[in-house]
Amino acid sequence: MGSRVTRRRALRVLGASLGGSAFAYAVAPVAAFVQATNKEEFLQQHYRELTEAGLADVLRRLEAETARDYGADVSIRDPRPLPDVQFGYALNLSVCIGCRKCAEACHHENNHDRRTNNSYIRVLEMTQGTMDMEQGRADYDHAVPAPGKYYMPVQCQQCENPPCVDVCPVQATWKEDDGVVVVDYNWCIGCRYCEAACPYHARRFNWHKPEIPADEINPDQAYLSNRVRPQGVVEKCHFCLHRTREGRLPACLEACPTGARVFGNLLDPESEIRWVLANKRVFVLKEELGTNPRFFYFFDT
Repeated sequence: MGSRVTRRRALRVLGASLGGSAFAYAVAPVAAFVQATNKEEFLQQHYRELTEAGLADVLRRLEAETARDYGADVSIRDPRPLPDVQFGYALNLSVCIGCRKCAEACHHENNHDRRTNNSYIRVLEMTQGTMDMEQGRADYDHAVPAPGKYYMPVQCQQCENPPCVDVCPVQATWKEDDGVVVVDYNWCIGCRYCEAACPYHARRFNWHKPEIPADEINPDQAYLSNRVRPQGVVEKCHFCLHRTREGRLPACLEACPTGARVFGNLLDPESEIRWVLANKRVFVLKEELGTNPRFFYFFDT
Protein backbone atom coordinates (compact mmCIF):
# COMPACT_ATOMS: atom_id res chain seq x y z
CA MET A 1 0.00 0.00 0.00
CA GLY A 2 3.02 2.25 -0.04
CA SER A 3 2.86 5.43 2.03
CA ARG A 4 -0.62 4.89 3.42
CA VAL A 5 -1.73 7.63 5.79
CA THR A 6 -2.71 6.40 9.23
CA ARG A 7 -5.97 7.44 10.85
CA ARG A 8 -4.16 9.21 13.69
CA ARG A 9 -2.00 11.24 11.29
CA ALA A 10 -5.06 12.16 9.22
CA LEU A 11 -6.71 13.71 12.28
CA ARG A 12 -3.57 15.71 13.05
CA VAL A 13 -3.44 17.02 9.47
CA LEU A 14 -7.10 18.03 9.62
CA GLY A 15 -6.49 19.94 12.83
CA ALA A 16 -3.41 21.73 11.51
CA SER A 17 -5.01 22.73 8.20
CA LEU A 18 -8.44 23.84 9.45
CA GLY A 19 -7.91 25.02 12.99
CA GLY A 20 -10.41 26.26 15.58
CA SER A 21 -14.13 26.09 14.97
CA ALA A 22 -13.67 24.92 11.36
CA PHE A 23 -11.84 21.84 12.62
CA ALA A 24 -14.52 21.21 15.25
CA TYR A 25 -17.24 21.34 12.58
CA ALA A 26 -15.35 19.17 10.09
CA VAL A 27 -14.50 16.40 12.54
CA ALA A 28 -17.73 16.34 14.54
CA PRO A 29 -18.64 13.04 12.84
CA VAL A 30 -15.16 11.73 13.68
CA ALA A 31 -16.03 12.09 17.35
CA ALA A 32 -18.83 9.59 16.78
CA PHE A 33 -16.32 7.22 15.21
CA VAL A 34 -13.91 7.52 18.15
CA GLN A 35 -16.69 7.08 20.67
CA ALA A 36 -18.01 3.96 18.94
CA THR A 37 -14.62 2.32 18.29
CA ASN A 38 -13.30 -0.31 20.67
CA LYS A 39 -9.62 -0.98 21.33
CA GLU A 40 -9.41 -4.05 19.09
CA GLU A 41 -10.98 -2.20 16.16
CA PHE A 42 -8.81 0.88 16.60
CA LEU A 43 -5.62 -1.20 16.59
CA GLN A 44 -6.74 -3.38 13.70
CA GLN A 45 -4.65 -3.23 10.54
CA HIS A 46 -6.06 -2.04 7.24
CA TYR A 47 -8.04 -4.74 5.43
CA ARG A 48 -5.46 -5.03 2.65
CA GLU A 49 -2.68 -5.55 5.20
CA LEU A 50 -4.39 -8.29 7.22
CA THR A 51 -2.97 -11.80 7.09
CA GLU A 52 -5.35 -14.69 6.49
CA ALA A 53 -5.23 -15.54 10.19
CA GLY A 54 -5.65 -11.90 11.18
CA LEU A 55 -8.71 -11.51 8.97
CA ALA A 56 -10.22 -14.69 10.40
CA ASP A 57 -9.82 -13.23 13.90
CA VAL A 58 -11.51 -10.01 12.82
CA LEU A 59 -14.46 -11.85 11.29
CA ARG A 60 -14.98 -13.96 14.42
CA ARG A 61 -14.77 -10.83 16.59
CA LEU A 62 -17.39 -9.06 14.48
CA GLU A 63 -19.69 -12.08 14.67
CA ALA A 64 -19.34 -12.10 18.45
CA GLU A 65 -20.02 -8.35 18.65
CA THR A 66 -23.19 -8.75 16.56
CA ALA A 67 -24.39 -11.54 18.84
CA ARG A 68 -23.66 -9.38 21.89
CA ASP A 69 -25.13 -6.11 20.60
CA TYR A 70 -28.09 -7.41 18.58
CA GLY A 71 -28.73 -10.93 19.87
CA ALA A 72 -28.33 -12.35 16.37
CA ASP A 73 -26.15 -15.22 15.20
CA VAL A 74 -24.54 -14.23 11.89
CA SER A 75 -21.88 -15.57 9.57
CA ILE A 76 -19.42 -13.01 8.19
CA ARG A 77 -17.10 -14.06 5.36
CA ASP A 78 -14.85 -12.33 2.86
CA PRO A 79 -15.61 -13.29 -0.76
CA ARG A 80 -12.92 -11.97 -3.08
CA PRO A 81 -13.25 -10.66 -6.66
CA LEU A 82 -13.60 -13.37 -9.28
CA PRO A 83 -11.01 -13.56 -12.08
CA ASP A 84 -12.00 -12.10 -15.46
CA VAL A 85 -15.07 -10.38 -14.02
CA GLN A 86 -15.99 -6.71 -14.24
CA PHE A 87 -19.46 -6.09 -12.86
CA GLY A 88 -21.89 -3.71 -14.52
CA TYR A 89 -25.50 -2.74 -14.01
CA ALA A 90 -28.16 -1.41 -16.38
CA LEU A 91 -31.65 -0.11 -15.76
CA ASN A 92 -34.55 0.17 -18.20
CA LEU A 93 -36.31 3.44 -17.36
CA SER A 94 -39.18 2.59 -19.70
CA VAL A 95 -40.45 -0.16 -17.42
CA CYS A 96 -39.49 1.12 -13.94
CA ILE A 97 -42.76 2.05 -12.19
CA GLY A 98 -41.32 3.78 -9.10
CA CYS A 99 -42.62 1.17 -6.66
CA ARG A 100 -39.41 1.32 -4.58
CA LYS A 101 -39.33 -2.47 -4.14
CA CYS A 102 -35.63 -2.27 -5.00
CA ALA A 103 -34.97 0.21 -2.18
CA GLU A 104 -36.94 -1.92 0.27
CA ALA A 105 -34.97 -5.03 -0.69
CA CYS A 106 -31.71 -3.12 -0.30
CA HIS A 107 -32.83 -1.93 3.14
CA HIS A 108 -33.38 -5.47 4.42
CA GLU A 109 -30.58 -7.25 2.55
CA ASN A 110 -27.94 -4.83 3.77
CA ASN A 111 -28.97 -4.55 7.42
CA HIS A 112 -29.80 -0.85 7.37
CA ASP A 113 -30.94 1.16 10.36
CA ARG A 114 -34.69 0.58 10.75
CA ARG A 115 -35.32 3.90 12.50
CA THR A 116 -34.21 5.98 9.52
CA ASN A 117 -35.41 3.46 6.91
CA ASN A 118 -32.09 3.90 5.15
CA SER A 119 -31.34 2.41 1.73
CA TYR A 120 -28.52 2.71 -0.79
CA ILE A 121 -31.12 3.41 -3.50
CA ARG A 122 -33.02 6.65 -4.09
CA VAL A 123 -35.87 6.49 -6.60
CA LEU A 124 -36.38 9.86 -8.26
CA GLU A 125 -39.73 10.77 -9.75
CA MET A 126 -38.90 12.66 -12.93
CA THR A 127 -41.06 14.71 -15.30
CA GLN A 128 -41.23 13.19 -18.75
CA GLY A 129 -39.13 15.13 -21.22
CA THR A 130 -36.43 16.19 -18.75
CA MET A 131 -33.24 14.53 -17.53
CA ASP A 132 -32.40 17.07 -14.83
CA MET A 133 -31.77 15.00 -11.70
CA GLU A 134 -31.92 18.11 -9.55
CA GLN A 135 -35.62 18.40 -10.41
CA GLY A 136 -36.36 14.81 -9.45
CA ARG A 137 -38.26 14.10 -6.24
CA ALA A 138 -37.40 11.20 -3.96
CA ASP A 139 -40.13 12.01 -1.41
CA TYR A 140 -43.20 11.35 -3.59
CA ASP A 141 -46.11 9.78 -1.73
CA HIS A 142 -48.86 8.78 -4.13
CA ALA A 143 -49.92 5.93 -6.36
CA VAL A 144 -47.36 5.01 -9.01
CA PRO A 145 -46.73 5.27 -11.84
CA ALA A 146 -48.12 8.80 -11.96
CA PRO A 147 -49.23 10.40 -15.25
CA GLY A 148 -46.52 12.42 -16.97
CA LYS A 149 -43.78 10.94 -14.80
CA TYR A 150 -41.01 8.38 -15.11
CA TYR A 151 -38.78 6.95 -12.40
CA MET A 152 -35.01 6.88 -12.06
CA PRO A 153 -33.46 4.77 -9.28
CA VAL A 154 -30.02 6.12 -8.34
CA GLN A 155 -27.38 4.30 -6.29
CA CYS A 156 -23.61 3.98 -6.31
CA GLN A 157 -22.47 4.12 -9.91
CA GLN A 158 -19.28 2.10 -9.19
CA CYS A 159 -17.26 4.63 -11.17
CA GLU A 160 -14.15 3.70 -13.10
CA ASN A 161 -12.69 6.98 -11.82
CA PRO A 162 -14.34 7.33 -8.40
CA PRO A 163 -13.84 10.80 -6.86
CA CYS A 164 -14.80 9.40 -3.45
CA VAL A 165 -11.67 7.23 -3.46
CA ASP A 166 -9.40 10.13 -4.37
CA VAL A 167 -10.43 12.29 -1.40
CA CYS A 168 -10.30 9.71 1.40
CA PRO A 169 -7.45 10.79 3.71
CA VAL A 170 -6.87 7.29 5.13
CA GLN A 171 -7.56 5.04 2.09
CA ALA A 172 -10.61 3.52 3.74
CA THR A 173 -12.31 3.22 0.35
CA TRP A 174 -10.96 1.83 -2.93
CA LYS A 175 -11.94 0.13 -6.19
CA GLU A 176 -11.63 -3.66 -6.25
CA ASP A 177 -10.45 -5.76 -9.21
CA ASP A 178 -14.05 -6.48 -10.29
CA GLY A 179 -14.87 -2.76 -10.41
CA VAL A 180 -16.77 -2.56 -7.12
CA VAL A 181 -15.89 0.42 -4.93
CA VAL A 182 -15.80 -0.76 -1.31
CA VAL A 183 -15.33 0.66 2.18
CA ASP A 184 -13.37 -0.80 5.08
CA TYR A 185 -15.82 0.22 7.80
CA ASN A 186 -13.26 -0.56 10.49
CA TRP A 187 -10.84 1.92 8.92
CA CYS A 188 -13.20 4.78 8.01
CA ILE A 189 -12.82 7.81 10.32
CA GLY A 190 -16.15 9.39 9.38
CA CYS A 191 -14.77 12.62 7.91
CA ARG A 192 -17.39 12.45 5.11
CA TYR A 193 -15.01 13.76 2.44
CA CYS A 194 -16.14 10.90 0.21
CA GLU A 195 -19.79 11.74 0.81
CA ALA A 196 -19.15 15.32 -0.30
CA ALA A 197 -17.13 14.23 -3.34
CA CYS A 198 -19.74 11.81 -4.70
CA PRO A 199 -21.78 13.57 -7.42
CA TYR A 200 -24.54 10.94 -7.16
CA HIS A 201 -25.40 11.31 -3.47
CA ALA A 202 -24.64 7.61 -3.10
CA ARG A 203 -22.98 7.51 0.32
CA ARG A 204 -24.63 7.50 3.73
CA PHE A 205 -23.29 8.41 7.16
CA ASN A 206 -24.24 6.50 10.30
CA TRP A 207 -24.88 9.21 12.87
CA HIS A 208 -26.17 6.66 15.36
CA LYS A 209 -25.72 2.99 16.09
CA PRO A 210 -28.03 1.14 13.69
CA GLU A 211 -31.27 -0.15 15.22
CA ILE A 212 -32.21 -3.57 13.84
CA PRO A 213 -34.36 -6.19 15.60
CA ALA A 214 -32.54 -9.50 15.98
CA ASP A 215 -35.15 -11.38 13.94
CA GLU A 216 -34.76 -8.92 11.04
CA ILE A 217 -30.98 -9.09 10.70
CA ASN A 218 -29.79 -10.79 7.52
CA PRO A 219 -27.25 -13.33 8.84
CA ASP A 220 -25.63 -13.84 5.42
CA GLN A 221 -22.92 -11.19 5.62
CA ALA A 222 -19.51 -10.16 4.29
CA TYR A 223 -16.82 -7.87 5.68
CA LEU A 224 -16.91 -5.37 2.80
CA SER A 225 -20.65 -5.41 2.21
CA ASN A 226 -23.69 -5.95 4.41
CA ARG A 227 -22.38 -6.60 7.91
CA VAL A 228 -23.88 -4.22 10.45
CA ARG A 229 -21.91 -1.02 10.14
CA PRO A 230 -20.79 0.80 13.29
CA GLN A 231 -21.76 4.30 14.30
CA GLY A 232 -19.64 7.08 12.83
CA VAL A 233 -18.75 5.64 9.41
CA VAL A 234 -19.80 6.20 5.81
CA GLU A 235 -21.39 3.33 3.89
CA LYS A 236 -22.52 2.67 0.32
CA CYS A 237 -23.85 0.20 -2.25
CA HIS A 238 -21.41 -2.58 -3.13
CA PHE A 239 -23.42 -4.44 -5.80
CA CYS A 240 -24.33 -6.99 -3.08
CA LEU A 241 -20.85 -8.49 -3.42
CA HIS A 242 -21.68 -11.10 -0.78
CA ARG A 243 -24.15 -12.43 -3.35
CA THR A 244 -22.74 -11.49 -6.74
CA ARG A 245 -19.24 -12.81 -6.11
CA GLU A 246 -20.85 -16.16 -5.43
CA GLY A 247 -22.94 -16.29 -8.60
CA ARG A 248 -26.17 -14.78 -7.31
CA LEU A 249 -27.91 -11.57 -8.34
CA PRO A 250 -28.23 -8.32 -6.36
CA ALA A 251 -31.19 -8.21 -4.00
CA CYS A 252 -32.60 -5.09 -5.70
CA LEU A 253 -32.70 -6.88 -9.05
CA GLU A 254 -34.50 -9.90 -7.65
CA ALA A 255 -37.08 -7.63 -6.00
CA CYS A 256 -37.93 -5.64 -9.15
CA PRO A 257 -41.45 -6.66 -10.31
CA THR A 258 -41.06 -5.34 -13.87
CA GLY A 259 -37.65 -6.72 -14.89
CA ALA A 260 -36.20 -3.22 -15.22
CA ARG A 261 -32.77 -4.23 -13.89
CA VAL A 262 -29.94 -6.03 -15.68
CA PHE A 263 -26.71 -7.12 -13.98
CA GLY A 264 -23.72 -9.08 -15.20
CA ASN A 265 -20.12 -9.39 -16.24
CA LEU A 266 -19.01 -6.71 -18.68
CA LEU A 267 -16.20 -8.99 -19.90
CA ASP A 268 -18.58 -11.80 -20.90
CA PRO A 269 -19.75 -11.24 -24.49
CA GLU A 270 -22.68 -13.59 -23.88
CA SER A 271 -23.97 -11.78 -20.80
CA GLU A 272 -27.29 -9.97 -20.78
CA ILE A 273 -25.69 -6.68 -19.86
CA ARG A 274 -23.37 -6.87 -22.87
CA TRP A 275 -26.45 -7.40 -25.04
CA VAL A 276 -28.01 -4.27 -23.56
CA LEU A 277 -24.87 -2.22 -24.19
CA ALA A 278 -24.72 -3.45 -27.79
CA ASN A 279 -28.39 -3.05 -28.64
CA LYS A 280 -29.75 -0.16 -26.58
CA ARG A 281 -28.96 3.53 -26.53
CA VAL A 282 -27.50 3.61 -23.05
CA PHE A 283 -26.35 6.66 -21.13
CA VAL A 284 -24.68 7.37 -17.80
CA LEU A 285 -25.43 10.06 -15.27
CA LYS A 286 -23.33 13.23 -15.31
CA GLU A 287 -21.10 11.95 -18.12
CA GLU A 288 -19.38 15.33 -18.32
CA LEU A 289 -17.66 14.70 -14.97
CA GLY A 290 -15.51 11.90 -16.38
CA THR A 291 -16.27 9.45 -13.56
CA ASN A 292 -17.10 6.70 -16.11
CA PRO A 293 -19.89 4.93 -14.21
CA ARG A 294 -20.51 1.20 -14.55
CA PHE A 295 -24.22 1.85 -14.03
CA PHE A 296 -26.09 2.42 -17.29
CA TYR A 297 -29.59 3.66 -18.09
CA PHE A 298 -31.69 3.21 -21.20
CA PHE A 299 -35.20 3.57 -22.60
CA ASP A 300 -36.93 1.06 -24.86
CA THR A 301 -37.46 3.69 -27.56
